[in-house]
Amino acid sequence: MRFGINWDYRCPFARNMHEHLVTALQDGAGYEVEFIPFSLSQVHVEEGEPSVWADPNRHHELLAVMSGMVTQKLFPDRFYATHLALFSARHDQALDISDRETVAGVLEANGIASGKVFAEIDSGWPLAGFQEAHTRSVEEFHAFGVPTFFIGENAAFVRVMTRPEGDAAAARRTIDRILETLTGYPELNEIKQTRIAR
Repeated sequence: MRFGINWDYRCPFARNMHEHLVTALQDGAGYEVEFIPFSLSQVHVEEGEPSVWADPNRHHELLAVMSGMVTQKLFPDRFYATHLALFSARHDQALDISDRETVAGVLEANGIASGKVFAEIDSGWPLAGFQEAHTRSVEEFHAFGVPTFFIGENAAFVRVMTRPEGDAAAARRTIDRILETLTGYPELNEIKQTRIAR
């Protein structure tokens, strides 16, 4: 199945979902996935304030996602591992992923020359591509957060509370259930547990 999914490394629910998705993909799941960058910083810009794209003082907030974008384009064979490592840096290690030195460490640990990634970021195209992808998802699909799935002309924000913990079968079941619901029962607009079993 072909679908898109957005991400911002700062969201723990995006981390959960992307771990399920990448685990399933690495196990051979036949999904055709477009990874779509999304900025939680831009979502929270106050009315009348400059966009995060237009404010150089805030571009560090976009660094990690732009690094993921560049990695996917230039080092596609290392994207999945680096993608999860950037989530881990933020949520498992509580590192500052708006800091170049921190992001460089994640990139280098995954065999990627950080200087090359940062040179691409400094060239400007990742910022422009980030803005275009984010803006399109907001204007065309009314996306408001991550993780959002994009299937055909529809989009849905979906949270899962679990991580796959390396269980590829569980990861596949999780993604398949979501896709089956979104494509087979689009009338279901919202469901939210009042209590989460621990």
